[in-house]
Amino acid sequence: MEQEVGESLIQLGSSDGSNSSSSDPVTRVRKLLFRRMLVGIKDGRFFLGTFHCIDKQGNIILQDSIEYRSTRRSSPSPMEQRCLGLILIPSSCRTSCHVDCSVDEQLSLLKV
Repeated sequence: MEQEVGESLIQLGSSDGSNSSSSDPVTRVRKLLFRRMLVGIKDGRFFLGTFHCIDKQGNIILQDSIEYRSTRRSSPSPMEQRCLGLILIPSSCRTSCHVDCSVDEQLSLLKV
């Protein structure tokens, strides 16, 4: 799924505006709209939120997002979380993207 999002982002930047093909990048990205997405970034943090939009450069906007980070202190919970709301994740910082959906939906997204 991570590769699917990456391919859509790369193709989105080189789109010529035609909407006739089912493998059109815009169509592929529309299938991801309003799904829960977990995005990892280079410093080890993860953001879980609802996929809202993406631009030609591959920057992702998540809404109602929560940040998860490792505490590295001796605490009962190994992960610390905080609510952030609407955030932009630059493509240069992103290391992984995972979409929350059933196995059947994942297979259908891969076929597109």
